[in-house]
Amino acid sequence: MDLILLSKALILGVVEGLTEFLPISSTGHLILVGDLLDFNDERGKAFEVIIQFGAILAVCWEFRVKLWRVASTIKSSAISRRFVINLLIASIPAMGLALVFGKHIKAVLFAPIPVATAFIVGALVIFWAERRQQKIISKKDHIQSVDDLAPLDALKVGLAQCAALIPGTSRSGATIIGGMLFGLPRAVATEFSFFLAIPVIGGATAYELIKLWKNPVSLSGDFTWAIVLGFISAFISAFICVRWLIHYVAGHNFIPFAWYRIVFGILVLLSAYSGLVAWSH
Repeated sequence: MDLILLSKALILGVVEGLTEFLPISSTGHLILVGDLLDFNDERGKAFEVIIQFGAILAVCWEFRVKLWRVASTIKSSAISRRFVINLLIASIPAMGLALVFGKHIKAVLFAPIPVATAFIVGALVIFWAERRQQKIISKKDHIQSVDDLAPLDALKVGLAQCAALIPGTSRSGATIIGGMLFGLPRAVATEFSFFLAIPVIGGATAYELIKLWKNPVSLSGDFTWAIVLGFISAFISAFICVRWLIHYVAGHNFIPFAWYRIVFGILVLLSAYSGLVAWSH
């Protein structure tokens, strides 16, 4: 058994779980850490997408009561039907663009330097959004939970999510900050971002699994165990992170994450241009 490969899988799984739902870009972190661990080939990229589903299962478990209520009452409850419709509406823009431009984006932007640049740009957007949030009271005072969202609100968040196709931007950051810019309360935007991850990342995982199924060699031996270990570690770390973030947004803003993005992005750029780290291109 390849212990080095399993160690890489464990590290990447923890990184995925801790960063998937924070506005700091899990994809960006996986690209950077995968590059440092020399696990950034085609199998590595597929691995990164698949273990994201472990993080999604953590959300499903945390909100299992809500999801079960929606599933069991979808025929009889207009609120449940609207919730599902909103998720579908919000998912379509990013999933559609990913199908059209996904290969080109991976070929050009899935590299440390573009990711680091996106970290810094994303931080500036967070600063702007938080400053704007402090100056205004939510435009949508009637929205107290995700059940209050209208289809138009969902569409706006879905369009904001398209920015996350650029690695380093952050899917959760794009949806949460986008929702806030459109007048949604911070807690509602955050919770909707959790639920929106289920169809979006679930679809991406299914796509990668189909690709691997067509190439059985990739699933042989130690790589299968690496996926299992990465999946489990992503689930556990994501569950902890989701629980923490739910409590955090109740009384805090996202400014600390913006500073983290700037510092991390600058360190990557400095290490690249100084030659300290031989990042891939």
